[in-house]
Amino acid sequence: MLASWLIISFSLVLFVYWFRYTCLLVLRNATESAQRTNMAEDAKLSFSEVKARLSRDAEGISLDTLERSLQRDYEVVTYLLNHAVGLDSASLDRRLLILDYRIMKGWYRLTKTAAPTQARKALSEMAEILGFLVQRIGGQAGAQTEV
Repeated sequence: MLASWLIISFSLVLFVYWFRYTCLLVLRNATESAQRTNMAEDAKLSFSEVKARLSRDAEGISLDTLERSLQRDYEVVTYLLNHAVGLDSASLDRRLLILDYRIMKGWYRLTKTAAPTQARKALSEMAEILGFLVQRIGGQAGAQTEV
């Protein structure tokens, strides 16, 4: 019985490690290899501004305001993914990152009062995820117009 619990616990820890590593690797590769699209400015999305404010300001910003901005951006991006014709929203990396966004949102809510530094990191990762999704939408939309 104890061996079963140890195996399950160890497997769960390895799964969580794999999930976090995969999400961070996808985000890192996307930011290193691809160019940013202008869709963020065109659609009045604020994830890039949120990320800049998080890296620039150490204190004195309302994290809840930034989280609301990211949530509005998330709703716009997921609407586009779900309703735009010709966008492949079923890819594994998108699904993983959308799940990671939701996990980071929960982590932000848990840590915003007790550990503001962790909450800021969660918001930063949420902004990176939105940047990746917008970049992919813009890339696919550009590919669709060229055809």
